[in-house]
Amino acid sequence: MSFIERLGIQHPIIQAPMVGVSTPALAAAVSNAGALGSLGLGACDPAQAEALIEQTRALTARPFNLNLFCHRPAPGDPLREARWLEYLRPLFAELGAEPPQALREIYRSFLADPQMLELLLDARPAVVSFHFGLPEQDWIDRLKAAGITLLACATQLDEARRIEAAGIDAVVAQGYEAGGHRGLFEPSHDACIGTLALVRNLRKALRLPVIAAGGIMDGAGIRAALALGAEAVQMGTAFIACPESSANAAYRAALRTPRAWRTEVSAAISGRPARGLPNRLFSDIGGAGAPALPDYPQTYDASKALLAAAQARGNEDFAVQWAGQGAPQARELPAAQLVAALAEEMRAG
Repeated sequence: MSFIERLGIQHPIIQAPMVGVSTPALAAAVSNAGALGSLGLGACDPAQAEALIEQTRALTARPFNLNLFCHRPAPGDPLREARWLEYLRPLFAELGAEPPQALREIYRSFLADPQMLELLLDARPAVVSFHFGLPEQDWIDRLKAAGITLLACATQLDEARRIEAAGIDAVVAQGYEAGGHRGLFEPSHDACIGTLALVRNLRKALRLPVIAAGGIMDGAGIRAALALGAEAVQMGTAFIACPESSANAAYRAALRTPRAWRTEVSAAISGRPARGLPNRLFSDIGGAGAPALPDYPQTYDASKALLAAAQARGNEDFAVQWAGQGAPQARELPAAQLVAALAEEMRAG
């Protein structure tokens, strides 16, 4: 049985699980079209995750993927966090607002959420994927014993080898072109390897199936990844402009501006490196003279507070708009039509 057959899909396409963009409607439409839809659960508690799973299952009987964040839980550093908030104070003042008094750990790591594990074991989705690392081996073994196919993101060889040693079923090779958060196990160590080089290197070094992610927007990109040994591709930015995504009008419009041609990577927005459309979050935060970043996701809490203050004034200068280097190619198509177009382009080559 091929890896695609094992996933229960017709096309070697996985819609990336983008927190804040992917929705039950998007995941279901992609899955119903013969690819693998995904939900990002990194910002959810178990009750919220259960509701999203139920909503998706009401829209499709096809397989879909649930993604979890496996970052090291942040211990918190009140002094470092206070310094960061004071550093941001002039930007809040510009917007007629005060920074929050303290920062919160807004996203609970899957590593510290046994209730989420029990939900997954009870729900038994077709696929579960991990970002920022791996859970403990016992949790991996229990998920596998429940018949769930497991994927995990790697940006470099040592991460991929850890994924293979843990018995994960396939590795998502995330190139530096990819939008959103880098899947780094350790945020301070990024080899910045491009998608095609990473896919080829991992394909030669591993026995695991490799899924290419980063900068792939059309059938030609899919064919290139498959030709280098990938079993499938994972595409995120390509689906942002679909009507089923939760991207707002400003986000969709930004994909059509010159900013889409010059995406940047910054750690100062969330506390972990992530690629997006450049705006004042990239130009005015971090850099020379900035204090040490708080941990992820406390840094993100500060940015979200700044965004809320800006949006209260109708200001989109601080919007979080993650996107990869293929952003100029984003198409405003319903998800099912996009999957069909991608499949046709792939075959036509």
